[in-house]
Amino acid sequence: MSFQQRIVDALKQSMLARDAERTGTLRMVKAAMGYLQIEKKTDVLADADVLAVLQKEAKKRKDSIVEYEKAGRTESAATEKGELRIIEEYLPVGLTPEEVEAIVKAAIASTGATSKKDMGAVMKAATAAAAGRADGRALSAVVGRLLP
Repeated sequence: MSFQQRIVDALKQSMLARDAERTGTLRMVKAAMGYLQIEKKTDVLADADVLAVLQKEAKKRKDSIVEYEKAGRTESAATEKGELRIIEEYLPVGLTPEEVEAIVKAAIASTGATSKKDMGAVMKAATAAAAGRADGRALSAVVGRLLP
């Protein structure tokens, strides 16, 4: 079963269970997947594309939580936290800092990078190796630290 189908099935189950919060969140995710399908002109998204949509939606929620908390809007922040919790159920488990560093070291070795000017090639290799399990900022920080 594809990742996209799992989310559609989860949406159906939440509708049958009358879980309004889960249904609303999964509908937003499904709509974002639909927009990407239209953009890519395809009927079925690859698992990597669905993962990218989920990560984008999770990032939106995280940014909103920070802004709502700054503004003192705790109720809105709580709503966003609930949506984020639901989205994170479908995201793969993130990498530990040690695993991120190991991936970056392998990327540096495979690209033959020697300085910060090679950062783009290292980031491309590390991002592919992390396969959505590590944040781009975390990868960039480690690459910046390890390259002279």
